[in-house]
Amino acid sequence: MKVSLRWLADYVDLPTSDPDEIARALDDLGHEVEGIERLAPSFEGVLVGRVETVEAHPDADKVRLTTVDTGDGPTDVVCGAWNFEAGAIVPVARPGAVLMDGSFPITERAIRGVTSNGMICSAKELGLGEDADGIMVLDDGFEVGTDFADHLEMPDAVIDLSITPNRPDAMSMIGIARELAAHFGIDWRMPDTSPMPGDGTSALTIEIDDDRCPRFTGREVRGVEMGPSPLWMQLRLERAGVRAISNVVDVSNYVMLELGQPTHAFDFDRVAGARIVVRSGHEGEKLTTLDGVERLLGPEDIVVADDEHGSSLGGTMGGEDSEVSTSTTNVLVEVASWDPPTILRQSRRHALRSEASARYERGVDVAMPIPANHRMVRLLAETAGGAPVGELVVTETVPFVPATIRLPLSLVERTLGVALPAEEIIDHLTPLGVEATATDDEVVAVQPSWRPDLTRPIDLVEEVARLRGYATFESSTPSGAGGGLSTEQVRERRLRAALTGLGLSEAKTFSFHGHGALDALGLDADDPRQSAIEVRNPLREEESLLRTTLLPGLLDAARFNVAHGVGDVALFEIGRVFLDEEAPEFGTVPEQPAVLGFVLVGASGSSGVGSNRRPVDAFSGVGLVRALAASIGMGAVGVESIDQRPLHPGRGARVLRDDGLEFGVVGELHPKAARAWGLPGRVVVGELTVAPMLQDPGMWLFVEPSLQPHADFDLAFVLPDSVSAAAVVEAIAAVDGATESVVPFDLYRGPGVRDGQHSLAVRIRLRAADRTLTSDEVAEMRDRCIESVRQLGGTLRGAE
Repeated sequence: MKVSLRWLADYVDLPTSDPDEIARALDDLGHEVEGIERLAPSFEGVLVGRVETVEAHPDADKVRLTTVDTGDGPTDVVCGAWNFEAGAIVPVARPGAVLMDGSFPITERAIRGVTSNGMICSAKELGLGEDADGIMVLDDGFEVGTDFADHLEMPDAVIDLSITPNRPDAMSMIGIARELAAHFGIDWRMPDTSPMPGDGTSALTIEIDDDRCPRFTGREVRGVEMGPSPLWMQLRLERAGVRAISNVVDVSNYVMLELGQPTHAFDFDRVAGARIVVRSGHEGEKLTTLDGVERLLGPEDIVVADDEHGSSLGGTMGGEDSEVSTSTTNVLVEVASWDPPTILRQSRRHALRSEASARYERGVDVAMPIPANHRMVRLLAETAGGAPVGELVVTETVPFVPATIRLPLSLVERTLGVALPAEEIIDHLTPLGVEATATDDEVVAVQPSWRPDLTRPIDLVEEVARLRGYATFESSTPSGAGGGLSTEQVRERRLRAALTGLGLSEAKTFSFHGHGALDALGLDADDPRQSAIEVRNPLREEESLLRTTLLPGLLDAARFNVAHGVGDVALFEIGRVFLDEEAPEFGTVPEQPAVLGFVLVGASGSSGVGSNRRPVDAFSGVGLVRALAASIGMGAVGVESIDQRPLHPGRGARVLRDDGLEFGVVGELHPKAARAWGLPGRVVVGELTVAPMLQDPGMWLFVEPSLQPHADFDLAFVLPDSVSAAAVVEAIAAVDGATESVVPFDLYRGPGVRDGQHSLAVRIRLRAADRTLTSDEVAEMRDRCIESVRQLGGTLRGAE
């Protein structure tokens, strides 16, 4: 929102004209100031003149000889423009004038034998626009002989504001005037929005068949003469960032910027049946909007139609069939209210964002259509010579019911840290248009129609803080119940800390990937991750799907690191994936589980003398999962071999909790997938569902470490191939006693072991919490461990 201070002065008499001070006030009110543009005339000595005569140059075809009166009698001026005739009011630079910030002095010059006493100026030569094809032709209201700069509302300053989405009222000149008046404790004023009397009776009728338009107003204006708008209006629009087009269109834009209420002008002669119907779009209906794009409509759209077809896309943009043109003489002024979510969705669906939709989607003052219509009719009469017909036609379906808000005084004190009397609170709210009364312990306020954001008591607390000034509140400790992180949030942070402690670095990747990424992973056709949700307007093909797996993003990050000389990569990410199935608690919203993904490339372990570095492999991934589970108190986790892409056959496993719940997969990436990402050697990946790791009530408990000495021994078993190492570890770990860890360290198949069997060696560590284990206790535990494996069909090696 660009605010011209000279324009703003029409609505409020500020106690200062210093743009910096005004900008600080706006900033204090919560409106971010992005910049200040200071404007001053780029010329001196330019006067308003009248062209008395226009004749052909005696010795040139491309210029004409004119006589111009600037208040001291006619004088000859040679001019090359052809867009004016005798009687035109024009800006004239007489000898001694200076243009273009002093770089272009004006002197008497002989042009093909005729002395030119100055020049008639174009908008570009005066720094007032880019039009250099013709000179500026002014309206008859300019007094001949006056300094042209006095008519330009200069010097001026334009403050560029960033308005937050919840403050549609601040997207207007009167909204900013109201804010500054409240800040400085002064009055502000509305422009003239009184109705003009109309002649005769208009045939206009208005019907609303869709409640998404709560109010629609229209009035016919006849006898409009299309042409340029007055210079003052053009300059104000330009400073607000809007291009001047014609008097009718400019008036519509002017009222929108002034009151914050978008308006629209139809060519009334092109409205079939003089009838307006607000309705839903028809399936397959087509409408060409003012930008020349044919749009396919549906029932989710809202359309302003006549007796024959749609005329405009409600609250977003008008249609070509009914737009005003140079031949327009009768205008229908339309001002309406629209349902904000409808306009937001419609604008995005058609990729059509306009100044009108930007305001309607935030929520325009529902009481403004009637005064805004009166204002536009009045300005049309002043600038285009039109005359209103009949009365304003108003159709309403949903009346506005303001919210009543009860603000406890205790909430003000608890939030702001200071007790404020009800009278002071009311004094701050009243200038904003909030009607408020006080009781013993609360303030009862009525929401103004232009503030859709004021619906809760805390909203009023914010308004009091803004008007009182944030700097007036001293730092204090808040009272009442304290906030904090939820149990799941705390555990997720500890999960991240555990992963970084295990040597991984956290990555943040995009929530999108493309079909190519899923193809590169080589997923099976029936894999649920293939059913990704399409992005309607993707920035590029590589980001056209909501991610169903974290692996593409992590593999991209790993490739980037390897390409930049980082050979050993260990990355993890905790983020959501989006599955094409309904979330049980939210209905049609996609299921969005949180997932932990990781990727390992290169080698793990320290380097240097005594290094224990080794290339990563499937065991690295399984070890990482087990170490992570141990660090969060999850206990033993099981792994079962699986053949599932994108994992390498025979080197991938599903991960199981001790209660048998599967919550992820881990293993080596298939070599084809690794080559697709250009990653060398073995690549280890894993994906674990986070919820089972956070919600188990038996986890996340502190276990005091034992200070007693440990006892280690190794056992080797001959086992059927159907018995996995994980089953052996689980069986031994389940033996009651002092078992601290069970680690497989050797697997053998070959001579001495029958076909269909294998030998597995494990190292068992025992430790008691309160004493040193005796040799008899260690021997007893050893026997019990051997017995637990016998139950699986295994025998002690050497005792077959």
